[in-house]
Amino acid sequence: MSAYLAAEDLSMFGRDPWWLVVVKAVFCFAFLMVTVLFSIVWERKVVAWMQLRIGPNRHGPWGMLQSLADGIKLMLKEDLVVKRADKVVYVLAPVVAAIPAFMAIAVIPFGPAGNEISIFGHRTTMQLTDLPIAMLYILAVASVGIYGIVLAGWSSGSTYPLLGGLRSCAQMISYEIAMGAAFASVFLYSGSMSTSRIVEAQADRWYILLLPVSFILYIVTMVGETNRAPFDMPESEGDLVGGFNTEYSSIKFAMFMLAEYVNMVTVSAVSATLFLGGWRTPWPISTFWEGANHGWWPLLWFVVKVQLLLFFFIWLRGTLPRVRYDQLMKLGWKVLIPVSVTWLMLVATVRALRNENYDFADIALYVGGGVLALLLVSFVADMFREKNRTAGPPAAQEPVFDPMAGGFPVPPLPGQQLPPVPRRRPRRERELIVSGGADTVSDGTSDGKEASDG
Repeated sequence: MSAYLAAEDLSMFGRDPWWLVVVKAVFCFAFLMVTVLFSIVWERKVVAWMQLRIGPNRHGPWGMLQSLADGIKLMLKEDLVVKRADKVVYVLAPVVAAIPAFMAIAVIPFGPAGNEISIFGHRTTMQLTDLPIAMLYILAVASVGIYGIVLAGWSSGSTYPLLGGLRSCAQMISYEIAMGAAFASVFLYSGSMSTSRIVEAQADRWYILLLPVSFILYIVTMVGETNRAPFDMPESEGDLVGGFNTEYSSIKFAMFMLAEYVNMVTVSAVSATLFLGGWRTPWPISTFWEGANHGWWPLLWFVVKVQLLLFFFIWLRGTLPRVRYDQLMKLGWKVLIPVSVTWLMLVATVRALRNENYDFADIALYVGGGVLALLLVSFVADMFREKNRTAGPPAAQEPVFDPMAGGFPVPPLPGQQLPPVPRRRPRRERELIVSGGADTVSDGTSDGKEASDG
């Protein structure tokens, strides 16, 4: 692959005059900021719709300027600095978290690599720049952003922000490995780490069809990477007050919030680039409209795909409850990483067989045989594990643990068992209890008594 990467022709990049590079950079920054402002309002509107509420409707038409009003309010609030905080790191942490969030958009293609558009009379590509290792650049930038959260928690001089920063660090490590394996599958199929080449390789079929497991893995890991619900454990207000940003206010708090939403836009753009054809038009439109992938139209298709992925973020937040931290770590280490590594091995095997000129039937046979063999081995292992469990000596009956014995709830120690949770009986086993029903006997007696009294 290295020889192929070295031979890639990216000569169309790096030829723009300096003023055009500045225009493109300003456009990328404006695209992120406008999308963030819209996403905040859209999220509040969609979640309100899901919860049968109205949502913001006061600032601007239909409440569309609510996020702008929130930003102005945060900038005008009093800026507090904690007395015990490490002042330099405390101030720099929001900057470290926000700046890398803007950097990844530089290598995302908004349109074809050819010089198909004209800006002030100069033909150029719809991309700021591209690199032979553009995806490695995105991974590196995403990894740097986590330092802002960790340093914010450490420099605040408080316990809860420190716990939130450590949680965020552990979460990033757990989900970055599976994300890298999902990227590697795309590299194997496209033969490139350049974002523009990856989009060009999806001219026939999008990688969501060829690599569905990689797409699912990346969708899960991108939610974990951005600390969004249901994986928002670093800022879980239930047990950490507010997480790593508890001691922040005013513009520094706004920068953390901005970094979160910019990261949402960035990972959505990366997902659209790697698996949804990037700027390419969807299938039904591309069959009857030849010009849909040329000119300024690709920018529209790219924005629509990013907005659909942002809606997926909002949908998750309004639907799923927050998971426990042990469930979060178990999903990352015991499910996502083994599945991603196994899937990467299968993709590498298929690519190797295709390079040896095997036809598709043989490839499907080998892959199907490998999957069946894995299922068989896991089934046999489960059988032996269950047999050993039942054949072992009976465990001593542990006394039932009463968590309220000391007057306040305490968790069980290792080896202690909680009492069974009472369950509601099925409906067919419950008796019908009439509340407020008429008693005909008493009613008749009272009626007769009233008649005799009359």
